[in-house]
Amino acid sequence: MITCAKQGRISGGPMDSIPPVFVKAVPPNYTTNFDGEEIRIYFDEYIKLKDYQRQLIVSPPLENTLISPQGSASKYISIEIKDTLQPNTTYVFNFGQSVVDNNEENPYSYFKYIMSTGDYIDSLTVRGEIKDALLRAPDNFVTVMLYEADSTYNDSIVYKDRPRYVTNTLDSLTTFEISNLKEGSYKLVAMKDEDANFTYQSKKDKIGFLEGFIDVPKDTSYVLTLFKEEATLKTSRPRHAAKQRLSFGFQGNADSLRVNVLSSVPADFESLITERKNDTLNYWYKPNVETDSLWLEIRGENYVDTTIAKLRDLKPDSLFFTPESRGTLTLKNPFKVTSSVPVTSINDSLISVTGDSIPVPFTTDINLRKSSFDIRFDTKEVTTYEITVLPDAITPYLGARNDTLRYKVRTKEFSDYGDIELTLVNAKRYPYIIQLIDGKGEVSKQVIANEGNVFKFETLSPGNYFIRLIEDANKNGIYDPGSYLEQRQAERVIYYPKEIEVNAGWLPRETFQLKD
Repeated sequence: MITCAKQGRISGGPMDSIPPVFVKAVPPNYTTNFDGEEIRIYFDEYIKLKDYQRQLIVSPPLENTLISPQGSASKYISIEIKDTLQPNTTYVFNFGQSVVDNNEENPYSYFKYIMSTGDYIDSLTVRGEIKDALLRAPDNFVTVMLYEADSTYNDSIVYKDRPRYVTNTLDSLTTFEISNLKEGSYKLVAMKDEDANFTYQSKKDKIGFLEGFIDVPKDTSYVLTLFKEEATLKTSRPRHAAKQRLSFGFQGNADSLRVNVLSSVPADFESLITERKNDTLNYWYKPNVETDSLWLEIRGENYVDTTIAKLRDLKPDSLFFTPESRGTLTLKNPFKVTSSVPVTSINDSLISVTGDSIPVPFTTDINLRKSSFDIRFDTKEVTTYEITVLPDAITPYLGARNDTLRYKVRTKEFSDYGDIELTLVNAKRYPYIIQLIDGKGEVSKQVIANEGNVFKFETLSPGNYFIRLIEDANKNGIYDPGSYLEQRQAERVIYYPKEIEVNAGWLPRETFQLKD
């Protein structure tokens, strides 16, 4: 009798979960009076360096260092030093989570190689925490830097020079530790260094700092709050986008911006500026000018630029309207319409609003800067509203007036929405900007609180929300970030610690205890 062996899948045994083991280093770890050009770090198995460009932290920073292996496996790490090392300085190579075994990529977490060019290893430490001025949690991979407060120091050093010491929070921490420091006085700065070049670029990077200097050693845990500076006002060269409309990009706050025409134009020449996008301005003018270019002077707060706009033979913008609400109008919200051309006036007598065929009183409100207008009326539950806009009701800045417009929207029941009631306790720093943040991180609703302590957010779509409170120190109704050169911190932002769940028909009542 012949029997066959039992068929089955060959087992590979248990998965390897043991990280590599450090064997030795040449020269040894914690070497003093280092004057070599290469370091080799040996392990008990083949290893790889995973994402080492982001994970490896060298403090003080070095510019010309060759690290291997790259893209292959080896039993040792080679560090070839091409820089001139500073005398009497302790260097730390922190590999973060980059050292992994070749097969299962088990990490040897935060392996450090430390050596000194002097007679001893510096041993002092600075610790702290990273926060974000506006967001609930800070970014990953935040760089924390120390600059020596010596005779050459000035605040602009962060724009051009590398720091004396550096560390990074990597991808999982909000705390930091800079180790193996010399005794001394330092400027402590944190940065979301987008280009990983240890220099501050205000257009890209977030920054956080402590005013003044810190002394090392000192038994203190520091908190650094990151913010993105408001860009300095600057405009790009205007582009002729349509007949009687120029378009140009900008950065910074353009609220104060104005444009003066330096070219010869008719006596009745006029213009206006609109901002449909956060980075683009439209400059409208009339009457049309028969010329191939316009010289313009663009002025704003601490900003002047003279530029030329080349004109072409273009068609004018066509007039069309886009309602914000389609199908459903949220209770207590206005009916908002955006126009392709700025609206300068509205004749309410040529507009009608009905609710279930019954006339409803209304008012209109124009936002010239945003090229939009609101039709406001009291909304009732489960009602169909029809808005009719007859010809010539809307006067655009340029071109023909509107044809007949008809819109139909319907409201839901109040029970389809939820509300939140918020009580502030120990509120002393009015005014506050109280913002309701939705699941996408966007501001859903906002209240400016000049007094009082009970506030209600109504007609909320079911979902999860956070509450953000901004101490509006300069009373301008918006959040203001800080300024590094002015050594000014961002306005204080406090998050209510709980995520609030809102369901249809719910009214969560929350108490926000503020601290001094």
